[in-house]
Amino acid sequence: MNDEPLAVLAFPEFSLEHFIARQPILDLEGKVYAYELLFRSGLHNYFDADDQDQAAASVIANSSLLFELNEMSGGRKIFINCTRKVLVEDFMTVLPRQQAVVEVLEHVEPDAEVIEACRRLKNQGYILALDDFVYHQHFEPLLEIADIIKVDFLLSDVAEQERLAKTMIPRGITMLAEKVETHEVYEQAKKMGYQLFQGYFFSRPVIISRKDIPTNKLQFLRILKDIHAAEVDFKKLTQTIQSEVSLSYKLLKLINSAAFALRHKVTNILQALSLLGLREIRSWVSLLAVSAMAEDKPDELVVCSLVRAKFCEQLAELCGLSNRQADMFLMGLFSLLDVIMSRPIDEILQEITVEEDLREALTGTPGTMRTILELIMAIEKGDWDQVSNLSAELDIDEKPLSEAYMGAVKWANEIYAI
Repeated sequence: MNDEPLAVLAFPEFSLEHFIARQPILDLEGKVYAYELLFRSGLHNYFDADDQDQAAASVIANSSLLFELNEMSGGRKIFINCTRKVLVEDFMTVLPRQQAVVEVLEHVEPDAEVIEACRRLKNQGYILALDDFVYHQHFEPLLEIADIIKVDFLLSDVAEQERLAKTMIPRGITMLAEKVETHEVYEQAKKMGYQLFQGYFFSRPVIISRKDIPTNKLQFLRILKDIHAAEVDFKKLTQTIQSEVSLSYKLLKLINSAAFALRHKVTNILQALSLLGLREIRSWVSLLAVSAMAEDKPDELVVCSLVRAKFCEQLAELCGLSNRQADMFLMGLFSLLDVIMSRPIDEILQEITVEEDLREALTGTPGTMRTILELIMAIEKGDWDQVSNLSAELDIDEKPLSEAYMGAVKWANEIYAI
């Protein structure tokens, strides 16, 4: 255990590209309740992997001082892993109580000092969560003040999951199921009474027959087909977009936003399309169509698609693919189309004309573009070893990845808010 004060731990005296990723926590309606911030200690594992005080202190310092919190969280709550030292030295108080959720790690012994520290934070208005909870009698003092209990659905059995829900919910504690990776487990957790869910179940496709796909989704798929045709008929495309009132409205709102910073207001679709080049038309109309198709899905699917799109676009230059930025953008944007459409991705791509290597990347064929897509997915999961491996495979420096990811998150939040 490092005996340095946490302020020193948080700001070591060397240049370091800090890396924080985020994992969504969804509520019963599929909306993002919060994000858990995942910390990477630094390039080449500068810090001892076992030094969790260093990791926790750095994630807090980075959240409040190096990154703009609202950009990382989208204004939602953030879960922060807290070691004993972080708790007893009141380091969490540097974060706003309206947003920060104090997540007490499972190995923290609830001794008198820890319990008192948690009470202080609770009295100041912080939400208290217990991570990877397994019941023991000595946790009772913490349970008296806990707001949320997180249960690991990979490590616990169904009987334990059910027992905890039945005993804790009557005590006014919110149950959070974590490591929920399939829709079946998600539905099971809901039936047990769990109210919050963490895991990537929402990004797993549930395939349905084509006849069950809503008509409006098929219409937007036709728009995607039109704009990605080898020869784009702008007159036909204008008519198609105009026929979709919501798409027309969003396209005009987007092109008149700060994202484009035009001097004069654009008032019709033909004018909007004429101002954009073909690559931009494909990127922006695809973005709006994908967002529209996902209206019946969790919001995070669209946000995740946008983050991936921008991240892949930014990595094009690093990978020597500057001339493929538009294709890289579409790769990230289309990477969750199977989930959004509830159809296999290879079937969807039969209806949209895209470059062959883009098609291969989206269907899982190994190659540079697929590796880039797997890199952003590794960052999403906080799988830092895989991030290093994939960066080496792409022969790129890891240092720019943090900036690219943060930039993509910021951009996605801004675009989604339009």
